[in-house]
Amino acid sequence: MVMKEKVNNKKSGKVRVMFTMPAIDCCGCLYLVGRFSEWNESVYRMHCAEDGKWSLTLELEPGRDYQYRYRTDKGVWFNDPVDNACAKSTYTSKNSVVRT
Repeated sequence: MVMKEKVNNKKSGKVRVMFTMPAIDCCGCLYLVGRFSEWNESVYRMHCAEDGKWSLTLELEPGRDYQYRYRTDKGVWFNDPVDNACAKSTYTSKNSVVRT
């Protein structure tokens, strides 16, 4: 699930976006992977809360579409579980998309 703060950061002009995922069985580590990291699979390690839910907040350029997915430490990929827009990808059938 993605939560966007519509208020722009006045210093950087960016939009704060929180990415969240529910608890995942047998997952010791979860990464947010997407266009914002040039699809590098280990740049954005998410934080795990005591209840097992994952989250990470990024500041992104406004007015853009960002494709993304989640990857576990075991190489299992997930799309956003909430019904967000999806885009076709060369490597997968679809990626999740957030518009800032």
